[in-house]
Amino acid sequence: MVKSEQTQGALSGIRILDLSRVLAGPWATQILGDLGAEVIKVEQPNRGDDTRAWGPPQFDDGRGGERQSAYYLACNRNKKSIAIDFSKPDGAAVIRKLASTADVVVENFKVGGLKKFGLDEASLRAINPGLIYCSITGFGPTGPYANRGGYDFLIQGMAGLMSITGPAAGQPGSGPTKVGAPVIDLFTGLYAAVSILAALHHRTQSGEGQSIDCALLDTALAVLANQGMNYLIGGVPPRPMGNGHPNVVPYRNFATADGEVIVAVGNDGQFIKFCQLLARPDWAADPRYATNSMRALNRVELEAKIGDALLSWCGDDLVRRMSECGVPGGPINRVDQAFADPQVKARHVVELHTNANGVEIPFTRYPSLLSSTPATIRSVPPALGEHTHEVLLGLARFTQEEIDKLEAQGVIQQQIVNMQSDQKTQVCPNVVDAGSDKSMAKFSRVPTSI
Repeated sequence: MVKSEQTQGALSGIRILDLSRVLAGPWATQILGDLGAEVIKVEQPNRGDDTRAWGPPQFDDGRGGERQSAYYLACNRNKKSIAIDFSKPDGAAVIRKLASTADVVVENFKVGGLKKFGLDEASLRAINPGLIYCSITGFGPTGPYANRGGYDFLIQGMAGLMSITGPAAGQPGSGPTKVGAPVIDLFTGLYAAVSILAALHHRTQSGEGQSIDCALLDTALAVLANQGMNYLIGGVPPRPMGNGHPNVVPYRNFATADGEVIVAVGNDGQFIKFCQLLARPDWAADPRYATNSMRALNRVELEAKIGDALLSWCGDDLVRRMSECGVPGGPINRVDQAFADPQVKARHVVELHTNANGVEIPFTRYPSLLSSTPATIRSVPPALGEHTHEVLLGLARFTQEEIDKLEAQGVIQQQIVNMQSDQKTQVCPNVVDAGSDKSMAKFSRVPTSI
């Protein structure tokens, strides 16, 4: 195993006050944390982020610590947790004091939900004019649905995404189908992070803070991308096509003698090479198939011919020969097979990080590799309230007496964690072993960051 270098990151010196929970907001702040920002995660005492309990599977350090779900671990690294009840006036005052020193506040409460605590944008920017205030909601603060709550599954349905996902009408399993990962939450988190970076750049130039309004429904419509534009230009609502592509042919999975293989021909030149591989150059010369637009019009006939031709191939041989010929293609992996892929191992996508108790936790690294300011995983997801005293003493300048009083009143909570070893970062050399049932048993422990 190779120990990774620790860097400050491109966002070193930027402080994020994170009032969000579940996924879209925490995903955005984790991105910023990976890039070097200091992220202070504010959680409700005795409960914390809802996702802490969203298991199994769960992680338990075996030392009497809280059990944490894999879901929580997926989106809360590189953060400090403080547990504050801001429904109480003294708790809200603590948040306002922290906001006065922050560069960015991220929240995903219902529209207007923080105003009664004096934690809305107007209240916080009154004490910190340069503050960037990012609000993530289901539908935004305007329009007839402004006061509705929004969740990924709901928005996938409302935005039309489920209407274009899954088998074609009449095929087994057809019907509205959600994407297997919560993509609208994730995309909204990405848009929020990008928007925050843009606002930080604007503030550097102008000194001006601003508000950012991120709505799940707006994001969902944006990421319809070519499907949405196909409708806006062509006027025909797209339909589910299984694994087929609405604009590109052949671009789908096909059966071989021993399993399914993806053929992803992206242009006419690749189609010529594919036809040569199949010893059918006549297809490429046929006017019905010579161009992608014609292939799209005659897809049923062409794909039937391709399907028949591939039944005599073994999947691995086909993928290898396609690669040699410059035709994109590949297998359809399960998640465990994807993590075991030699390309994934070579890219060190999975890192093992050691918590304060010496227990290793696997993470997928930040996907983009920056040459001068690489993103890093500097701390594992924190225990609930792990940093309450540290942040209040150091950043908010509270005295120990004031902290003790707040704790006695139930305004704050501090989690005591074992601090037995320095956290270490390693890449995972064998993801198959790390993902096996036997080795995963040791990952049923609670992480604590240092």
